[in-house]
Amino acid sequence: MLSTLKQSNKLLLNVLDPRFCSKTCVSRGSALTTTYLSQRDDRGKVHITLSRGMAGRSYNVPPSDEFVSTVTGIATMCKLPYRETAEGLDAAFVGVPIDTGTSNRPGTRFGPRQIRAESAHLLPYNGGTRAAPYESLVVADIGDVNVNVYDLKDTCKRIREAFHKILATGCIPLTMGGDHTIAYPIIQAVAAKHGPVGLIHVDAHADTSDVDLGEKIGHGTPFRRCVEEGLLDCKRVIQIGLRGTGYSPDDYEWGRAQGFRVVQAEECWHKSLVPLMAEVRAQVGSGPVYLSFDIDALDPAYAPGTGTPEIAGLTPIQALEIIRGCRGLNLVGCDLVEVSPPYDTTGNTALTAANLLFEMLCVLPKIKYY
Repeated sequence: MLSTLKQSNKLLLNVLDPRFCSKTCVSRGSALTTTYLSQRDDRGKVHITLSRGMAGRSYNVPPSDEFVSTVTGIATMCKLPYRETAEGLDAAFVGVPIDTGTSNRPGTRFGPRQIRAESAHLLPYNGGTRAAPYESLVVADIGDVNVNVYDLKDTCKRIREAFHKILATGCIPLTMGGDHTIAYPIIQAVAAKHGPVGLIHVDAHADTSDVDLGEKIGHGTPFRRCVEEGLLDCKRVIQIGLRGTGYSPDDYEWGRAQGFRVVQAEECWHKSLVPLMAEVRAQVGSGPVYLSFDIDALDPAYAPGTGTPEIAGLTPIQALEIIRGCRGLNLVGCDLVEVSPPYDTTGNTALTAANLLFEMLCVLPKIKYY
């Protein structure tokens, strides 16, 4: 039974199994050490104290399910510590639980909560890339922006102000949506710090409409607003996975006219996207870039829990190729949006989203690889 879990990553377990008596073990190698010391008390219970340490710097390391059951504890992203602010963090997971900007199926306000729940079994290392994010950056979950579910414009103001504070600390935000409206106020805050940024936008939809039902702000308009305000370096904007029916024969003409590179889903069918991402890295260069990933970029066979699904989309493998292809870029922020749990009957959409957010963490600057 778990007795104590402290923010210092030291925990106390009561175990009756005699295998754990009088034993000290060290694992994980020299950079990250996991040490547990067991002692039996006068009532016959064995107390195991687990501690982790890395390279002389204090990091936040999620408790391992070698010692702590996956299904226990309060749901934070990847079971990381919760912090009230981004102060002292290199990167932070933050939720923006809104669906006020959706045009079709709602429910994305519950996205951050479900993504956190599905992230509980994610382990500290990336087995595919050998990335070790928790040996590289101080990371925590800083909770949710306090949105106004009755007023979308006020919500955008609250998001912008919250991200100004996050970015002012030097922390890189990894955001869980929420509908795609949130990209607009987040990029407002990002551009206020870094100037016009490049954008890698993975989505079934361009989200460059001017007006939806008379409204300028919604999940179909964020990147139009960003261009109008000079927040994007349009020659360094790439949109990947666009598809579906449209309002005109070429719904992507406006973006191309601004200088965007548009890669429609048909160009991605039946192929690896590793060569594409080499071209993307060359186009984006060394300047600051923001990654915005709408889960509906994936085919609804893989991610049905979203508000505006479109058939014939990307695969999870291609999603990994895109995100892993961002390694080496100057990423200054990332988001994963449009997860709608009411339509996610198996939990696979939120599970996929949690994994993709972890992959984003693994490609941030200064990440260590084994």
